[in-house]
Amino acid sequence: MQGKHLFEYAVIRLVPRVEREEFVNVGVVICCKRQHFIACKIHLPKEKLLALDPLSDFSVFECYLESFEKICQGDPNGNPIGKQDAASRFRWLTAMRSSMLQTSRPHSGFTEDLQETLEKLFEEYVA
Repeated sequence: MQGKHLFEYAVIRLVPRVEREEFVNVGVVICCKRQHFIACKIHLPKEKLLALDPLSDFSVFECYLESFEKICQGDPNGNPIGKQDAASRFRWLTAMRSSMLQTSRPHSGFTEDLQETLEKLFEEYVA
């Protein structure tokens, strides 16, 4: 990939108790429509989530995050969203919702290396 690519990204959040609206950043998703590129990087920080809810059910969190990753990767098995193009999947993943798994509003930027930018965003917002 040469030259600057317009990309969008969002921070992935887990909200263990939706009614309290407290969240932990657990990942980043990035998309470049022109390059048909979408990828995410996720880390489940159990200690932070337990601080917000000592009764956290990590099996539920892991299931949600696994589904998120499969849609991001375009896995068509069991989910029609996975069959859509990268930009449509990104829009679906970043749609506003009030559930345990949420994302920030999408932000945009320019980069020469989408994978490197994903790593930098992950370090900045999650690690």
